[in-house]
Amino acid sequence: MQLSKRVLVILAGIVICAAIGGVITRRVRASAPKTVVAQASPRAAIAFVKRAAISNSFTAAGEFLPYQEVELHAKVAGYIRRINVDIGDHVRSGQVLAVLEVPELNAQVMGANAGVGHSREEISRAEHEVHRAEVDHAALHMAAERLQQVSETRPGLVAQQELDNAMARDRASEAQIEVAKSALAAARQQLAGSQATHAQVSAMEEYSRIVAPFGGVVTWRYADTGSLIQSGTANSNSMPVVKVTQVNILRLRIPVPESVGGKVRVGTVANVQVQATGERFSAKVARLTNSFDRSTRTMQVEVDVPNEKNKLSPGMYADVTLIVENRPDALTVPVMALNRANDKTTVLALDSENRVTLREIRTGIEDPNSVEVLAGLSSGDRVIVGNLGTYQTGQVVDPKPSSMEPATTKAGGAQ
Repeated sequence: MQLSKRVLVILAGIVICAAIGGVITRRVRASAPKTVVAQASPRAAIAFVKRAAISNSFTAAGEFLPYQEVELHAKVAGYIRRINVDIGDHVRSGQVLAVLEVPELNAQVMGANAGVGHSREEISRAEHEVHRAEVDHAALHMAAERLQQVSETRPGLVAQQELDNAMARDRASEAQIEVAKSALAAARQQLAGSQATHAQVSAMEEYSRIVAPFGGVVTWRYADTGSLIQSGTANSNSMPVVKVTQVNILRLRIPVPESVGGKVRVGTVANVQVQATGERFSAKVARLTNSFDRSTRTMQVEVDVPNEKNKLSPGMYADVTLIVENRPDALTVPVMALNRANDKTTVLALDSENRVTLREIRTGIEDPNSVEVLAGLSSGDRVIVGNLGTYQTGQVVDPKPSSMEPATTKAGGAQ
Protein backbone atom coordinates (compact mmCIF):
# COMPACT_ATOMS: atom_id res chain seq x y z
CA MET A 1 0.00 0.00 0.00
CA GLN A 2 2.79 2.36 0.89
CA LEU A 3 4.56 1.36 -2.30
CA SER A 4 1.52 2.27 -4.35
CA LYS A 5 1.36 5.69 -2.74
CA ARG A 6 5.01 6.33 -3.52
CA VAL A 7 4.44 5.37 -7.14
CA LEU A 8 1.52 7.74 -7.35
CA VAL A 9 3.56 10.58 -5.85
CA ILE A 10 6.36 9.97 -8.35
CA LEU A 11 3.97 9.84 -11.26
CA ALA A 12 2.32 13.09 -10.10
CA GLY A 13 5.73 14.77 -9.94
CA ILE A 14 6.56 13.61 -13.46
CA VAL A 15 3.26 14.97 -14.78
CA ILE A 16 3.80 18.32 -13.06
CA CYS A 17 7.35 18.61 -14.46
CA ALA A 18 6.13 17.74 -17.93
CA ALA A 19 3.44 20.40 -17.69
CA ILE A 20 5.93 23.00 -16.55
CA GLY A 21 8.32 22.00 -19.36
CA GLY A 22 5.53 22.33 -21.92
CA VAL A 23 4.67 25.81 -20.75
CA ILE A 24 8.31 26.88 -20.97
CA THR A 25 8.65 25.34 -24.42
CA ARG A 26 5.54 27.16 -25.71
CA ARG A 27 6.84 30.46 -24.33
CA VAL A 28 10.21 29.93 -26.01
CA ARG A 29 8.55 29.04 -29.30
CA ALA A 30 6.29 32.08 -29.07
CA SER A 31 9.25 34.40 -28.63
CA ALA A 32 11.50 32.68 -31.23
CA PRO A 33 9.83 34.14 -34.46
CA LYS A 34 10.27 37.68 -33.16
CA THR A 35 14.02 37.16 -32.89
CA VAL A 36 14.18 35.76 -36.44
CA VAL A 37 12.27 38.75 -37.89
CA ALA A 38 14.62 41.23 -36.20
CA GLN A 39 17.62 39.46 -37.73
CA ALA A 40 16.01 39.42 -41.20
CA SER A 41 15.41 43.21 -41.26
CA PRO A 42 18.85 44.83 -41.38
CA ARG A 43 19.26 48.55 -41.53
CA ALA A 44 19.78 50.13 -44.94
CA ALA A 45 21.02 53.64 -45.67
CA ILE A 46 18.68 55.18 -48.20
CA ALA A 47 18.42 58.36 -50.25
CA PHE A 48 15.45 59.91 -51.99
CA VAL A 49 15.22 60.43 -55.73
CA LYS A 50 14.79 64.19 -56.08
CA ARG A 51 15.05 67.07 -58.49
CA ALA A 52 18.15 69.23 -58.25
CA ALA A 53 20.65 71.13 -60.35
CA ILE A 54 23.43 68.99 -61.77
CA SER A 55 26.29 69.75 -64.11
CA ASN A 56 28.97 67.81 -65.90
CA SER A 57 32.37 69.45 -65.54
CA PHE A 58 35.95 68.86 -66.54
CA THR A 59 38.99 70.17 -64.66
CA ALA A 60 42.42 70.70 -66.16
CA ALA A 61 45.49 72.85 -65.66
CA GLY A 62 45.63 75.92 -67.90
CA GLU A 63 48.48 78.31 -68.61
CA PHE A 64 48.30 82.09 -68.91
CA LEU A 65 49.75 83.39 -72.17
CA PRO A 66 50.16 86.95 -73.52
CA TYR A 67 47.25 88.16 -75.62
CA GLN A 68 49.81 89.37 -78.16
CA GLU A 69 53.59 89.07 -78.22
CA VAL A 70 56.02 90.20 -80.90
CA GLU A 71 59.75 90.58 -81.45
CA LEU A 72 60.37 93.86 -83.26
CA HIS A 73 62.96 93.77 -86.04
CA ALA A 74 64.36 96.59 -88.15
CA LYS A 75 63.28 96.63 -91.79
CA VAL A 76 66.43 98.55 -92.76
CA ALA A 77 69.99 97.88 -91.69
CA GLY A 78 71.70 100.46 -89.51
CA TYR A 79 73.20 101.36 -86.17
CA ILE A 80 71.14 101.96 -83.04
CA ARG A 81 71.35 105.70 -82.52
CA ARG A 82 69.01 105.72 -79.51
CA ILE A 83 67.01 103.11 -77.62
CA ASN A 84 64.34 104.51 -75.33
CA VAL A 85 63.10 101.49 -73.34
CA ASP A 86 64.30 98.65 -71.17
CA ILE A 87 62.75 95.45 -69.85
CA GLY A 88 59.72 96.01 -67.65
CA ASP A 89 58.84 99.36 -69.23
CA HIS A 90 55.18 99.88 -70.10
CA VAL A 91 54.72 101.29 -73.58
CA ARG A 92 51.74 102.63 -75.52
CA SER A 93 50.75 101.94 -79.08
CA GLY A 94 52.79 104.04 -81.53
CA GLN A 95 55.51 104.95 -79.03
CA VAL A 96 59.03 105.20 -80.51
CA LEU A 97 61.14 102.49 -78.90
CA ALA A 98 64.40 102.91 -80.83
CA VAL A 99 65.88 105.01 -83.64
CA LEU A 100 68.39 103.73 -86.21
CA GLU A 101 71.17 105.71 -87.88
CA VAL A 102 71.22 104.95 -91.66
CA PRO A 103 73.50 107.50 -93.45
CA GLU A 104 72.97 106.12 -96.97
CA LEU A 105 69.22 106.25 -96.47
CA ASN A 106 69.45 109.91 -95.51
CA ALA A 107 71.32 110.57 -98.77
CA GLN A 108 68.61 108.75 -100.70
CA VAL A 109 65.95 110.91 -99.07
CA MET A 110 67.85 114.06 -100.05
CA GLY A 111 68.19 112.77 -103.61
CA ALA A 112 64.48 111.97 -103.77
CA ASN A 113 63.64 115.48 -102.53
CA ALA A 114 65.88 116.97 -105.22
CA GLY A 115 64.27 114.79 -107.87
CA VAL A 116 60.81 115.98 -106.89
CA GLY A 117 61.96 119.61 -107.03
CA HIS A 118 63.56 119.12 -110.45
CA SER A 119 60.40 117.51 -111.82
CA ARG A 120 58.30 120.41 -110.60
CA GLU A 121 60.66 122.86 -112.30
CA GLU A 122 60.35 120.90 -115.52
CA ILE A 123 56.58 121.07 -115.28
CA SER A 124 56.74 124.83 -114.80
CA ARG A 125 59.02 125.21 -117.84
CA ALA A 126 56.79 122.98 -119.96
CA GLU A 127 53.70 124.98 -118.94
CA HIS A 128 55.47 128.18 -120.09
CA GLU A 129 56.37 126.51 -123.37
CA VAL A 130 52.73 125.56 -123.92
CA HIS A 131 51.65 129.13 -123.19
CA ARG A 132 54.29 130.57 -125.57
CA ALA A 133 53.29 128.13 -128.30
CA GLU A 134 49.63 129.07 -127.90
CA VAL A 135 50.44 132.80 -128.14
CA ASP A 136 52.61 132.30 -131.25
CA HIS A 137 49.92 130.18 -132.84
CA ALA A 138 47.27 132.82 -132.14
CA ALA A 139 49.35 135.54 -133.83
CA LEU A 140 50.25 133.45 -136.87
CA HIS A 141 46.70 132.21 -137.19
CA MET A 142 45.32 135.74 -137.22
CA ALA A 143 47.90 136.81 -139.83
CA ALA A 144 47.01 133.89 -142.05
CA GLU A 145 43.28 134.65 -141.76
CA ARG A 146 43.83 138.31 -142.70
CA LEU A 147 45.84 137.38 -145.81
CA GLN A 148 43.15 134.88 -146.71
CA GLN A 149 40.43 137.55 -146.42
CA VAL A 150 42.43 140.07 -148.52
CA SER A 151 43.09 137.45 -151.16
CA GLU A 152 39.39 136.67 -151.35
CA THR A 153 38.19 140.28 -151.46
CA ARG A 154 40.94 141.58 -153.79
CA PRO A 155 42.25 138.76 -155.92
CA GLY A 156 45.82 139.18 -157.13
CA LEU A 157 46.80 141.64 -154.40
CA VAL A 158 48.46 138.96 -152.26
CA ALA A 159 50.84 136.55 -153.90
CA GLN A 160 49.83 132.96 -153.61
CA GLN A 161 53.28 132.06 -152.28
CA GLU A 162 52.93 134.52 -149.43
CA LEU A 163 49.50 133.16 -148.59
CA ASP A 164 50.79 129.57 -148.62
CA ASN A 165 53.68 130.51 -146.34
CA ALA A 166 51.31 132.16 -143.86
CA MET A 167 49.06 129.09 -143.79
CA ALA A 168 52.10 126.82 -143.29
CA ARG A 169 53.35 128.90 -140.38
CA ASP A 170 49.84 128.72 -138.83
CA ARG A 171 49.77 124.94 -139.02
CA ALA A 172 53.35 124.65 -137.71
CA SER A 173 52.51 126.80 -134.69
CA GLU A 174 49.47 124.65 -134.00
CA ALA A 175 51.66 121.53 -134.08
CA GLN A 176 54.12 123.26 -131.76
CA ILE A 177 51.33 123.57 -129.19
CA GLU A 178 50.86 119.81 -129.24
CA VAL A 179 54.59 119.29 -128.85
CA ALA A 180 54.66 121.62 -125.82
CA LYS A 181 51.67 119.84 -124.31
CA SER A 182 53.37 116.48 -124.78
CA ALA A 183 56.46 117.81 -123.03
CA LEU A 184 54.25 119.05 -120.19
CA ALA A 185 52.63 115.61 -119.84
CA ALA A 186 56.06 113.95 -119.77
CA ALA A 187 57.19 116.39 -117.07
CA ARG A 188 54.13 115.56 -115.01
CA GLN A 189 54.81 111.84 -115.37
CA GLN A 190 58.37 112.44 -114.30
CA LEU A 191 57.06 114.27 -111.23
CA ALA A 192 54.82 111.31 -110.40
CA GLY A 193 57.81 108.98 -110.63
CA SER A 194 59.92 111.28 -108.47
CA GLN A 195 57.16 111.49 -105.89
CA ALA A 196 56.83 107.71 -105.85
CA THR A 197 60.57 107.37 -105.29
CA HIS A 198 60.38 110.00 -102.57
CA ALA A 199 57.48 108.19 -100.89
CA GLN A 200 59.37 104.90 -100.98
CA VAL A 201 62.54 106.39 -99.55
CA SER A 202 60.56 108.32 -96.93
CA ALA A 203 58.79 105.11 -95.92
CA MET A 204 62.15 103.41 -95.56
CA GLU A 205 63.28 106.35 -93.45
CA GLU A 206 60.23 105.82 -91.23
CA TYR A 207 61.40 102.24 -90.75
CA SER A 208 64.50 103.61 -89.06
CA ARG A 209 62.16 104.35 -86.13
CA ILE A 210 60.96 101.23 -84.32
CA VAL A 211 57.54 101.83 -82.74
CA ALA A 212 55.28 99.74 -80.50
CA PRO A 213 52.47 98.11 -82.51
CA PHE A 214 50.28 97.86 -79.39
CA GLY A 215 50.33 98.83 -75.73
CA GLY A 216 52.12 96.45 -73.43
CA VAL A 217 55.32 95.68 -71.56
CA VAL A 218 58.88 95.34 -72.89
CA THR A 219 59.81 91.80 -71.84
CA TRP A 220 63.21 91.67 -73.49
CA ARG A 221 65.85 94.00 -74.95
CA TYR A 222 68.30 92.53 -77.44
CA ALA A 223 70.38 95.56 -78.51
CA ASP A 224 72.10 98.62 -77.06
CA THR A 225 73.14 102.00 -78.44
CA GLY A 226 75.62 101.56 -81.29
CA SER A 227 74.62 97.98 -82.10
CA LEU A 228 74.56 97.12 -85.80
CA ILE A 229 71.12 95.79 -86.72
CA GLN A 230 70.61 93.83 -89.92
CA SER A 231 67.51 94.22 -92.04
CA GLY A 232 64.81 91.78 -90.99
CA THR A 233 63.61 91.41 -94.60
CA ALA A 234 67.04 90.59 -96.01
CA ASN A 235 68.26 88.27 -93.26
CA SER A 236 66.04 85.71 -91.57
CA ASN A 237 68.59 85.39 -88.76
CA SER A 238 68.64 89.09 -87.99
CA MET A 239 68.64 90.10 -84.33
CA PRO A 240 65.45 91.72 -83.02
CA VAL A 241 65.65 94.97 -81.10
CA VAL A 242 63.01 94.44 -78.36
CA LYS A 243 60.15 92.11 -77.48
CA VAL A 244 56.78 93.63 -76.56
CA THR A 245 54.02 91.70 -74.78
CA GLN A 246 50.38 92.73 -74.32
CA VAL A 247 49.38 91.82 -70.75
CA ASN A 248 46.28 93.94 -70.02
CA ILE A 249 44.40 90.90 -71.35
CA LEU A 250 45.75 87.37 -71.03
CA ARG A 251 44.87 84.17 -72.81
CA LEU A 252 44.20 81.23 -70.47
CA ARG A 253 44.83 78.18 -72.64
CA ILE A 254 43.42 74.80 -71.58
CA PRO A 255 44.05 71.42 -73.26
CA VAL A 256 40.71 69.62 -73.46
CA PRO A 257 40.65 65.84 -74.13
CA GLU A 258 38.65 64.23 -76.87
CA SER A 259 36.12 62.78 -74.42
CA VAL A 260 34.65 66.20 -73.60
CA GLY A 261 36.04 68.35 -76.43
CA GLY A 262 32.91 67.94 -78.53
CA LYS A 263 30.78 69.45 -75.75
CA VAL A 264 32.84 72.64 -75.31
CA ARG A 265 31.50 75.68 -77.12
CA VAL A 266 32.26 79.39 -77.28
CA GLY A 267 30.55 80.79 -74.19
CA THR A 268 31.02 77.67 -72.05
CA VAL A 269 31.45 78.71 -68.40
CA ALA A 270 34.92 78.25 -66.91
CA ASN A 271 35.61 78.47 -63.17
CA VAL A 272 39.23 79.48 -62.61
CA GLN A 273 41.47 79.18 -59.55
CA VAL A 274 44.93 80.72 -59.91
CA GLN A 275 47.48 78.58 -58.13
CA ALA A 276 50.00 81.37 -57.47
CA THR A 277 47.60 83.96 -56.05
CA GLY A 278 44.67 81.85 -54.84
CA GLU A 279 42.31 84.10 -56.80
CA ARG A 280 39.02 82.59 -57.98
CA PHE A 281 36.77 83.91 -60.75
CA SER A 282 34.46 82.80 -63.54
CA ALA A 283 34.89 83.49 -67.24
CA LYS A 284 33.69 82.13 -70.57
CA VAL A 285 35.39 80.32 -73.43
CA ALA A 286 36.38 82.89 -76.06
CA ARG A 287 37.74 80.62 -78.79
CA LEU A 288 38.80 77.06 -79.55
CA THR A 289 40.74 75.34 -82.31
CA ASN A 290 37.95 72.90 -83.28
CA SER A 291 40.64 70.31 -84.04
CA PHE A 292 42.58 67.81 -81.94
CA ASP A 293 46.34 67.47 -81.77
CA ARG A 294 47.21 64.01 -83.09
CA SER A 295 50.00 63.45 -80.61
CA THR A 296 48.13 64.46 -77.43
CA ARG A 297 44.50 63.99 -78.59
CA THR A 298 43.62 67.33 -77.00
CA MET A 299 41.97 70.47 -78.33
CA GLN A 300 43.22 73.91 -77.30
CA VAL A 301 40.56 76.11 -75.67
CA GLU A 302 41.17 79.74 -74.70
CA VAL A 303 39.57 82.02 -72.12
CA ASP A 304 40.22 85.78 -72.20
CA VAL A 305 41.09 87.11 -68.73
CA PRO A 306 41.22 90.90 -68.08
CA ASN A 307 44.41 91.90 -66.27
CA GLU A 308 44.28 95.69 -65.94
CA LYS A 309 45.93 95.64 -62.49
CA ASN A 310 48.68 93.25 -63.64
CA LYS A 311 47.96 90.75 -60.86
CA LEU A 312 48.51 87.90 -63.30
CA SER A 313 51.61 87.20 -65.37
CA PRO A 314 52.21 85.07 -68.47
CA GLY A 315 53.48 81.66 -67.50
CA MET A 316 51.28 81.28 -64.40
CA TYR A 317 49.13 78.17 -64.09
CA ALA A 318 45.50 77.88 -63.04
CA ASP A 319 43.04 75.09 -62.33
CA VAL A 320 40.16 75.50 -64.77
CA THR A 321 36.81 73.74 -64.43
CA LEU A 322 34.72 73.80 -67.60
CA ILE A 323 30.96 73.33 -67.11
CA VAL A 324 30.34 71.34 -70.29
CA GLU A 325 26.71 70.42 -69.46
CA ASN A 326 24.18 71.83 -67.00
CA ARG A 327 20.71 70.67 -65.94
CA PRO A 328 18.99 73.11 -63.52
CA ASP A 329 16.07 70.74 -62.70
CA ALA A 330 17.21 67.17 -63.21
CA LEU A 331 15.99 64.00 -61.48
CA THR A 332 19.02 62.82 -59.49
CA VAL A 333 20.27 59.99 -57.30
CA PRO A 334 23.57 59.64 -55.42
CA VAL A 335 26.43 57.97 -57.29
CA MET A 336 26.77 55.45 -54.44
CA ALA A 337 23.30 54.08 -55.28
CA LEU A 338 24.39 52.85 -58.72
CA ASN A 339 25.53 49.41 -59.69
CA ARG A 340 27.09 49.28 -63.14
CA ALA A 341 27.65 45.83 -64.62
CA ASN A 342 27.16 44.09 -67.97
CA ASP A 343 26.41 47.39 -69.74
CA LYS A 344 23.50 47.96 -67.38
CA THR A 345 22.94 50.46 -64.60
CA THR A 346 20.73 49.32 -61.69
CA VAL A 347 19.67 50.52 -58.26
CA LEU A 348 18.12 48.84 -55.25
CA ALA A 349 14.82 50.63 -54.62
CA LEU A 350 12.35 50.09 -51.75
CA ASP A 351 8.62 49.56 -52.20
CA SER A 352 5.93 50.71 -49.76
CA GLU A 353 6.62 47.69 -47.50
CA ASN A 354 10.37 48.36 -47.41
CA ARG A 355 11.09 45.37 -49.65
CA VAL A 356 14.16 45.57 -51.90
CA THR A 357 13.43 45.71 -55.64
CA LEU A 358 15.97 45.79 -58.47
CA ARG A 359 15.43 48.66 -60.93
CA GLU A 360 17.26 49.16 -64.19
CA ILE A 361 17.68 52.87 -64.95
CA ARG A 362 18.98 55.06 -67.75
CA THR A 363 21.34 57.83 -66.69
CA GLY A 364 22.42 61.20 -68.10
CA ILE A 365 25.13 63.57 -66.97
CA GLU A 366 27.08 62.97 -63.80
CA ASP A 367 28.98 65.03 -61.25
CA PRO A 368 31.20 63.71 -58.42
CA ASN A 369 28.21 63.10 -56.11
CA SER A 370 25.04 62.72 -58.18
CA VAL A 371 23.77 61.22 -61.42
CA GLU A 372 20.91 62.37 -63.62
CA VAL A 373 18.15 59.77 -64.01
CA LEU A 374 16.48 59.74 -67.43
CA ALA A 375 14.26 56.67 -66.93
CA GLY A 376 13.50 53.98 -64.35
CA LEU A 377 12.79 56.08 -61.25
CA SER A 378 10.42 58.80 -60.14
CA SER A 379 10.76 61.72 -57.79
CA GLY A 380 10.36 60.57 -54.16
CA ASP A 381 11.47 56.97 -54.75
CA ARG A 382 13.83 55.54 -52.13
CA VAL A 383 17.10 53.86 -53.13
CA ILE A 384 19.76 52.11 -51.04
CA VAL A 385 23.18 53.77 -51.01
CA GLY A 386 26.34 51.83 -50.19
CA ASN A 387 27.00 48.12 -49.46
CA LEU A 388 24.68 47.10 -52.28
CA GLY A 389 26.04 43.55 -52.33
CA THR A 390 24.66 42.80 -48.85
CA TYR A 391 20.99 43.08 -49.86
CA GLN A 392 18.81 40.66 -51.80
CA THR A 393 15.78 41.28 -53.95
CA GLY A 394 12.60 40.81 -51.89
CA GLN A 395 14.41 41.30 -48.61
CA VAL A 396 12.68 43.52 -46.02
CA VAL A 397 15.00 46.18 -44.60
CA ASP A 398 14.87 48.88 -41.96
CA PRO A 399 15.42 52.13 -43.97
CA LYS A 400 17.41 54.95 -42.43
CA PRO A 401 18.17 58.16 -44.34
CA SER A 402 21.81 58.36 -45.37
CA SER A 403 24.10 60.99 -43.86
CA MET A 404 24.43 62.54 -47.33
CA GLU A 405 20.66 63.20 -47.42
CA PRO A 406 19.61 66.78 -46.38
CA ALA A 407 17.40 67.07 -43.29
CA THR A 408 14.52 68.55 -45.29
CA THR A 409 14.52 65.52 -47.57
CA LYS A 410 14.42 63.16 -44.61
CA ALA A 411 11.33 64.80 -43.17
CA GLY A 412 9.55 64.92 -46.50
CA GLY A 413 10.29 61.29 -47.34
CA ALA A 414 9.33 59.64 -44.03
CA GLN A 415 5.82 58.87 -44.98
